[in-house]
Amino acid sequence: MTSHRPDAGPDSSRRQARAVRLGPRSIAALTLVSAIGVMAFGWPLLADSASGLAHSKDAPWLFAALLPMLLAVVVATIADTGLDAKAIAMLGVLAAAGAAMRPLGAGTAGIEPMFFLMVLAGRVLGPGFGFVLGSVAMFASALLTGGVGPWMPFQMLTMGWVSMGAGLLPGPDRLRGRRELVMLAAYGAVAAVVYGLIMNLQGWPYIAGMTSGVSFVPGDPLDENLARYLAYCLATSLGWDLPRAVVTVLLTFALGGTVLKALRRATRRAAFDAPVSFSPAPASAHAPAPSSPEHGGQQHPQ
Repeated sequence: MTSHRPDAGPDSSRRQARAVRLGPRSIAALTLVSAIGVMAFGWPLLADSASGLAHSKDAPWLFAALLPMLLAVVVATIADTGLDAKAIAMLGVLAAAGAAMRPLGAGTAGIEPMFFLMVLAGRVLGPGFGFVLGSVAMFASALLTGGVGPWMPFQMLTMGWVSMGAGLLPGPDRLRGRRELVMLAAYGAVAAVVYGLIMNLQGWPYIAGMTSGVSFVPGDPLDENLARYLAYCLATSLGWDLPRAVVTVLLTFALGGTVLKALRRATRRAAFDAPVSFSPAPASAHAPAPSSPEHGGQQHPQ
């Protein structure tokens, strides 16, 4: 058996094989789950005051419905590209590493080092792998830390978006060195803050006892609810989001170069896109001569 690596030329060190490519079905599944996710996050802003959604007790069912939708992206990706054992192994290792990094903050506001790893992995391995990795890593970390609840599918979806966005950044084959780290650090900082802003949407409408200045009011005009929402974020979560952004930037500059090199080296050696062909083994030069049937199967020396 011989495997042919199409990137084995002199420029192979600068090429990136992507473990999970985005095929037609995976793009369709990813678009569908993202659209449903946007509606699930943003429905309170558009709900009428007389709508049952505005005070529904069944919202956790919507949260739980997101989980199989996220799994549908994985299934569609396997159907499109045949996610092989090497890609699954790398997915498992990186997801386990991300899950193990999440508890390192020990509850300290904003100390969440897994963000920088999800950004770098998404950058190297592409948007498809990034979305699957972010979702799986968040799921594993929830099991590890006991953070399983109706918010978990939303966390999985949002972290998938964070890592996928890193894979969509420009210049994956040209931009290297300090400029790449600056771009990744800037993206990581913005993504860390936006993650908190998005996650606030899933809990804000259900938090009771808040002052009227930051509470959700069903049926109010969109601009007024958005103003209350921004005030709510400033009052509650910005103290977590900004430290998370700072930690992501610091880790990217301190460890980003080393981690990027390690991920790219592992990806090249795994050769996810290398086709495998089978060829017959060559005949041995020392194979014994066949016996002659006219001599009763006995071979006479020459």
